[in-house]
Amino acid sequence: MNGMAYKTQRKLVIIGFLAVPVLLLLTFTYYPAVRLIYYSFTDWDGLNNHVSWLGIDNYREIFSNPDLFGVFVHQIPYVVVGVVQNIVALLFAVILNSKLRGRNVFRVILFLPFIMNAVAVAFMFQYVFDTTTGSLNSLLGLLGLDSWKQSWLGNTSIVNYSLASIGFWRFMGYNMVIYLGALQSIPADMYEAATLDGAGRMQTFWHMTLPNMTKIIQLNMFLTLSGAIAVFDLPFVLTHGGPAGASETFVLKTVETAFQFNNFGLASAMSVVLLALTILILGLQNLVIKRKEG
Repeated sequence: MNGMAYKTQRKLVIIGFLAVPVLLLLTFTYYPAVRLIYYSFTDWDGLNNHVSWLGIDNYREIFSNPDLFGVFVHQIPYVVVGVVQNIVALLFAVILNSKLRGRNVFRVILFLPFIMNAVAVAFMFQYVFDTTTGSLNSLLGLLGLDSWKQSWLGNTSIVNYSLASIGFWRFMGYNMVIYLGALQSIPADMYEAATLDGAGRMQTFWHMTLPNMTKIIQLNMFLTLSGAIAVFDLPFVLTHGGPAGASETFVLKTVETAFQFNNFGLASAMSVVLLALTILILGLQNLVIKRKEG
């Protein structure tokens, strides 16, 4: 090493530090991804080494079978509730960014649900939504709203909204903290100048706050939408896809296809479709935001 030029030593050190993470990335990310795409064109059952090439038959099955691709309809409530969740999170962020007494306590209270384990949250809400002894129906009874009592996880028309509301409760505080950080990064002198020019709170929010938070809103919406199409834990723990398959999600179907029916080829194709939809959502968001900025 002593006889080597400084530039050569520098290159060797950089290569040495990069070799391990790049090797791990190739081994545990890119290689499995390539194998996943390969198996999506086969009939692999997950056990045998022998596989038969099916071409695009698996993809044809996904898009032609309403029991597979059609379950995305069940995830529309997650999208709707996710959008509302971001709006509420932004409003809380604006409120808690002001000089409100005890604002730090409110921030902690709203953020706490996010740090809870997802399965623990699901089991907790199982007691909340229980038809006979659940706290939600009991509260409605105390308020004299007996007609509002429901089988929250047994009614096919509202089960997905019930499940999505759990995500609202759990992730709203997380999104609020993200928005709060973005708000605090906006220079205060901009607001002072706007106030001196006679701008009201709504004008300031619409013309200054939102434009400066576009990238953060884009990030949160991408995470929300991609999470909505990849929901698994809540329906798996609470309803197992019921009642009558009304709460089945695409990921739940994928896991069922792979591990219950041993059709890893079709499950791999479903995973590739999910990845493609996530990329499509990101592309559409970027397109919409670029048009608005233009």
